[in-house]
Amino acid sequence: MPQTDLAGTDEAPADAPELAVTVRGVSKNYGSVEALRNLSLDFPRGQLTALLGPSGCGKTTLLKIIAGLLEPSAGEVRVNGRPVTGPGPDRAFVFQDFALLPWATVLRNVAFGLELRGVARAEREAIAERYIAQVGLSGFEQSYPHELSGGMRQRVGLARALSVDAEVLLMDEPFSAVDEQTRRKFQEDLLGLVARENKTFIFVTHSIEEAVYVSDQVAILLPRPSRVSEIIRPQGLRTKDVANIRRDPEYLDIVDRIWNSLRSYVE
Repeated sequence: MPQTDLAGTDEAPADAPELAVTVRGVSKNYGSVEALRNLSLDFPRGQLTALLGPSGCGKTTLLKIIAGLLEPSAGEVRVNGRPVTGPGPDRAFVFQDFALLPWATVLRNVAFGLELRGVARAEREAIAERYIAQVGLSGFEQSYPHELSGGMRQRVGLARALSVDAEVLLMDEPFSAVDEQTRRKFQEDLLGLVARENKTFIFVTHSIEEAVYVSDQVAILLPRPSRVSEIIRPQGLRTKDVANIRRDPEYLDIVDRIWNSLRSYVE
């Protein structure tokens, strides 16, 4: 059986991983609409956590609060023990709609965050070129976004987030706008990035299969007002070859278990 932990447990085991992000008692109201209610969740350093739940359950709201783009109505978020009071260089956001500069080349887009930080041109372009190569876009440095496919534009967005060397990468359904074949390739590439970069990834998705495939832990959120209902850690899958995960009985069991947990909330 997959290892699971019930949400809301404060006592961590002695061998618990170091935490990069902690969310404690976070609530968020939009006028009379209660999006999040007293939500607490831990994000282990160097791991990928997927936020999974029905549409409208507050996944993106929570992600934006961690990013410092939204202020919680109550509660606190800490990154590396420091309270989040706004956006910061320790976090980078990969947007669903790419959010690229249409007038800038791939190289300029990837280096843009470093440019804003005042990094010298030669240095920032060298860093950008390294991450462009890492996401498989070597040769497209001087191309413009309109010349790229949707999958290639998403790779540019990912390279830009990686280039600023943020400790925490926040990804809001980053693969939803690409075809199924490209999405599967992205998922495989993401597992490689998590292993190589030793960064903390927080990944919003509507796909149960995607969440189980890429994650060290899956946090299942209940419908609005959102709370964490359960945390599932498919630890056995992380030792498997990426090409074989989807055929593994543990993978299939976890996907089925999550679906049975969520199916009553699907309209």
